[in-house]
Amino acid sequence: MSVFVDEAQLHVKAGDGGAGSVAFRRESFVPKGGPDGGDGGDGGSIWLVADRNVASLLGFRDHPHKRATNGAHGSGSKKHGRNGQKRPVTLCSSNGRTERLQRSHNTAVSR
Repeated sequence: MSVFVDEAQLHVKAGDGGAGSVAFRRESFVPKGGPDGGDGGDGGSIWLVADRNVASLLGFRDHPHKRATNGAHGSGSKKHGRNGQKRPVTLCSSNGRTERLQRSHNTAVSR
């Protein structure tokens, strides 16, 4: 039997961006080659998704922490780091209830 949970805490964190790389171009016949490092990738985002197939906030009671992946570091030869993946967080949404995210308490409330 499933338990209906109408209030739960949710702790989310977007991914950190990757560090850039400091590198200099070095070739035998190119004096003063110049900078050649790549930028770090962007961190992943958190997306709040309303889904009519989810009945309650039961999943957040046992697993309240959600985190997106970090971006990869840049490297030489102007190689950009890979971006972090976005992380969808599914909330319940049905015809009689609406969800509200209170920023001060980071609490998702289903009413």
